[in-house]
Amino acid sequence: MKITRLVRALALAGLAVPPAAFATDGYFSHAYGLKSLGMGGATVAVAAEPFGGAVNPAAMTSLGNAWQAGLQVFMPRREAERTGSGMAGIDGAVSSDSLTFAIPEFGINYMARPDLAIGLSVVGNGGMNTDFEGGQVPAMSACAAFNPAPGPYNMLCGNGRLGVDLSQLLVAPYAAWKLAPSHSVGIAPTLAYQRFRAQGLQAFDNPMLSTSMGNVTNNGYASATGYGVRLGYHGTFDRVSVGVAWASKMSMGELDDYRGLFAEQGGFDIPSNVTVGLAWRPDDKWLLAVDWSRIKYSDSKAVSNPSALLLHCAGGDASACMGGSNGPGFGWKDIDVWKFGFEYAVDPKLTLRAGYNRGENPVDAADVTFNILAPGVVKDHYTVGATWKLDAQAEITLYGLYAAENTVTGTSLFVPFGAPPTTTETIKLKEYTVGIGYTSRF
Repeated sequence: MKITRLVRALALAGLAVPPAAFATDGYFSHAYGLKSLGMGGATVAVAAEPFGGAVNPAAMTSLGNAWQAGLQVFMPRREAERTGSGMAGIDGAVSSDSLTFAIPEFGINYMARPDLAIGLSVVGNGGMNTDFEGGQVPAMSACAAFNPAPGPYNMLCGNGRLGVDLSQLLVAPYAAWKLAPSHSVGIAPTLAYQRFRAQGLQAFDNPMLSTSMGNVTNNGYASATGYGVRLGYHGTFDRVSVGVAWASKMSMGELDDYRGLFAEQGGFDIPSNVTVGLAWRPDDKWLLAVDWSRIKYSDSKAVSNPSALLLHCAGGDASACMGGSNGPGFGWKDIDVWKFGFEYAVDPKLTLRAGYNRGENPVDAADVTFNILAPGVVKDHYTVGATWKLDAQAEITLYGLYAAENTVTGTSLFVPFGAPPTTTETIKLKEYTVGIGYTSRF
């Protein structure tokens, strides 16, 4: 069948395209699937599209046979500034390059029996990218005390361009069973692939701060694979539906080329998360939904360990050095995320959506220095979307997002190493995204 060949080709294409780096709720995407994205991500209780492997596998018994391919164009704006360093001379300001990213996704759902759905979701889980030009800090500055190489220096006293590029891809086959006409459970064993690159961190590539010199920065891309599982429940009670989904921590292999940068010799596990949601259909035109999620960034030491552990390393505790068993990280805390969305069927062909996603900022002021590399600080996401039915089987979905700028300012980590106590850093992030998806029922 032509449709079978097309689905296979699209699935292979989704696996072949590297995931782009992005950030919304911390570094997790705020949603998966173009309809869910347009509703602010409030769809754990809704069978909207074939992304059960990334949202709630149990809801897929209510979807029917469908496949969907989508593409987002993500446009973040990242900035960093340091002030108050006085005679140390390490003040500077910079905006990140690499302003546009393409994020593909693919999903398919098939009703093997009236009570059994199977499918596959291929999505970008999340990530973070910064790409700052170097040269903001002059050669005649305190950076020379951290980095023996001649300046000028970048914002972290390294040489050349400064930044990281982290991206994660999830491939999640799933199955869902109806235990009763209105109650389903589902499971999605999930495979993960991630890749990472760091550049411009030469000031930290020394035996006083890292357990593995030469494995801190400028080693190109390193990659790792891992695994986990997502479990879900979906229930319908007249015009109200309930959804619950839990994803385990994903145990990832080490990023060996950066084993002197990340805690646990290059470990970078993907955190666990849980989502609970309600959806209400007051009539056949309206859908109102709300979700609550908890993302446990504390599952990954590379993400959650405080950057101030570097001071213990300087004091002689090797386990607290970069790459050590309890090495410093970005200091991200666990966050709660609230998602609100609505959908309105204007007529049989056109459906409109809007949503609001409020995620806590995971970055405290005390960790602002390291988070020049990973300023995942936005909190307020505003979304819109629409679906246009082309015929009885096919439809096009559009989506847009604006994440309002958020700013975090804190005392620089360079202060304990000799910079004046007035030295502070500020990081900023705002985001724009547009997307288009095609769905076909079969």
